[in-house]
Amino acid sequence: MKTQIIISISLAFLLLNIPKTLSLSPAAAPAKPPPSSPAPAAQVAVTPGPLDVAKILDKAGRFTVFLRLLKSTQEDVELYQQLNETHNGATVFAPSDGAFSGLKAGTLNSLSDGDKSELVKYHIVPFFISSAQFQTVSNPVRTQAGSGGRLSMNITTDVTGSSVNISTGIVNTTISGTVYADSRLAIYQVDKVLLPLDVFTPRPPPPAPAPAPAPEKAGKKGGGAESPAVPKSDKSGAVRRIGRRQDLVILVLGVGWIATAVL
Repeated sequence: MKTQIIISISLAFLLLNIPKTLSLSPAAAPAKPPPSSPAPAAQVAVTPGPLDVAKILDKAGRFTVFLRLLKSTQEDVELYQQLNETHNGATVFAPSDGAFSGLKAGTLNSLSDGDKSELVKYHIVPFFISSAQFQTVSNPVRTQAGSGGRLSMNITTDVTGSSVNISTGIVNTTISGTVYADSRLAIYQVDKVLLPLDVFTPRPPPPAPAPAPAPEKAGKKGGGAESPAVPKSDKSGAVRRIGRRQDLVILVLGVGWIATAVL
């Protein structure tokens, strides 16, 4: 009898605690992570040794079209010599493969070898620009292609200096990341191909030639069969000689008339 009473009490105790267990609120769902902003281009780590832009871009793995243009125009060799055989630095604005896919179909194939070389050189500034120096760079910025309005670019920053804009007169784009940077070489990724005015807009027409001199009138120089004119000095001398002869004849006739009258 006592055993049954104990079992009954235990069951009653369990039944009284079941509602409390079921009334517990469900566990809160985990909070969603905030949306992440696009990650900047990862910077390539390069082992010590000669500076080689082609190797750096190849290691980055997203610049195959630009790398092919560098090699086909021999600009990779020129950059290698500039960086390793002189004290000059360089800044490279490397368009990603996505930037080239944004060009109109057939754009690169329509360019001559000279235009391709100029296009590649236009993406290179022949001196080093650190990320902090973009705020103080002087415009227009000359490129490896040359200086002047059709071969240079303008580089500006926003108020904070965190956004760097590049304008060619045809294209406006921003630097999307740093591929490589040290004290003499900086490679920045751009997501549009920098199109120079000198290649992608008509060149101004050459100046018109000077007008030819008007032809001289006929007769002034071998134009007719005129008899040669007698100089004025010769004419006056001839008149004086003729006048003297007439005076002499009159004088002789006069003397002869007086002598006849006297006789």
